[in-house]
Amino acid sequence: MAPSVADLKSQEPTSQAHAELKAKLSGASYPFYYPSFDVNEKFPPTELFDHSDSGLRADASKPNLLNANTITRDLSPYLGTEITGIQISQLSQEGLDELALYAAERKVLLFRDQDFKELGPERQIEIARHFGPIQRHPTSGNVKGFPEFHVVYRDAEHDRFREYSGRDRASGVSWHSDVSYEKQPPSTTFFFILDQPDSGGDTLFLSQVEAYKRLSPEFRKRLEGLRALHSAVRQADFSRERGGPVRREPVETEHPVVRQHPVTGEKALYVNQGFTRRIVGYKQEESDNLLNFLYDHIAKGADFQIRATYTPGTVVVWDNRVTAHSATVDFENTFRRHAVRLTPQAEVPIPA
Repeated sequence: MAPSVADLKSQEPTSQAHAELKAKLSGASYPFYYPSFDVNEKFPPTELFDHSDSGLRADASKPNLLNANTITRDLSPYLGTEITGIQISQLSQEGLDELALYAAERKVLLFRDQDFKELGPERQIEIARHFGPIQRHPTSGNVKGFPEFHVVYRDAEHDRFREYSGRDRASGVSWHSDVSYEKQPPSTTFFFILDQPDSGGDTLFLSQVEAYKRLSPEFRKRLEGLRALHSAVRQADFSRERGGPVRREPVETEHPVVRQHPVTGEKALYVNQGFTRRIVGYKQEESDNLLNFLYDHIAKGADFQIRATYTPGTVVVWDNRVTAHSATVDFENTFRRHAVRLTPQAEVPIPA
């Protein structure tokens, strides 16, 4: 049985392996969510499953999600809405259906002032499973006993994500859509902010729908029907080289370069620098030139990007099918940043 939610903030690690964590975590608000990198933990290969998006069941007027106490503020015409007056922990099944639709429409939602005493790990997982089976990350830190959680943690002694971006790069910005190498990549994704610096540690998001729309009609025609290879190999190699876990062997999967959302019908680019490796059927030079153009187009599209800022108690919900994002590691690691992600998987990408 998991610890009671009321005890999470005060719980201290008890196993011998975590004996030294007490001092390290003396300032952490939620030491329960400290990352575990158990190299002996193994997962079976991911199996295909049938999926019907919960947004298809939603009432378009969203009466079970939005109410008279709800305040919303759009961050951009294309994506991003800040929301207060809703506790995600209290949403009904119908409210969660409407949440899926709202996330698909607005791409990124920021729910402020969430009560993590009510929204503990069991409820977090229960909510995320409403949208599909939760991806268990093959290499990242997870929570001991709760492998569904992907943990983001950085402090003075832990700087793993900066290392992954590359210490010799001029910028730490790295646009990606989470685990796009999966046969059935994620959709409605949840990110729970536990500890956050007063300044910095934000996330950049962009609309892959608007990125696609900005291309000329003739160029869009040439992209439709193309497929690209997405790969987990580099991620697995990075973990192995540093003595980290590889919980299942890395997969490589072909996905459409332009995919269609199953609920809104919107078309979106589906390539990203993090995991896309080449255009299927193209020579390497041809693939590199096309992908580099698309990456450059995405990265320079400040008018279809937002910078999401966080405070502890924020829950971010975004649709990985129609967005890309990048961390901004712009704060000194003397400050603690701690968050956890739940990443439900969805349909096999639908070609446009």
